[in-house]
Amino acid sequence: MNRKGLSTNKLVQIAVIGALYTALTFVSGPLAFGTVQFRLSEVLTLLPLFSPVSIWGLVFGCFFSNVIGFLTGLNPIGLIDAVAGTSATLLAALATYAIGRVFGQNRLMQSILAPLPPVVFNGIIVGLELTLVFNGSLIWGPFWGNLLSVAAGEAVVCYLPGLVMVGVLYRNDFYRKIFPIKQI
Repeated sequence: MNRKGLSTNKLVQIAVIGALYTALTFVSGPLAFGTVQFRLSEVLTLLPLFSPVSIWGLVFGCFFSNVIGFLTGLNPIGLIDAVAGTSATLLAALATYAIGRVFGQNRLMQSILAPLPPVVFNGIIVGLELTLVFNGSLIWGPFWGNLLSVAAGEAVVCYLPGLVMVGVLYRNDFYRKIFPIKQI
């Protein structure tokens, strides 16, 4: 394809990241859905630090995970999660990419800040989604409980294994071998 279009390499990267996200979501089992979430796949939400191509892999992976979770009965929220949860992932991925761009070569700042967007966006959006689905309206007590439980699970996954993954990718610039093309 031409330089402005999606190359085969980029499409393969998107597909691999989406498939990894979906596989890691289901490795997490029932903990991937509900009020307390420990999705191992959320470790991948730090990949936009390295390439904007990963944003689309995350979005597709999250969408398919939520739909498959609904169809298999693992996702108690239903298809609304395919829209709301995927929106949270998209916003978090875009913000994580922006952190990578703003802090350029400051890897320490990137590493400290990159996990924040997934924690914040998923905490707020999925917390609100859970509150509305399970309570029928916005009730502040359950909302704050849902926000904190989702954000806590997200923080555990993004800050522990997520930062290990970032460190491995930064080591010897390994990410350049995985994402040789920086721009979409």
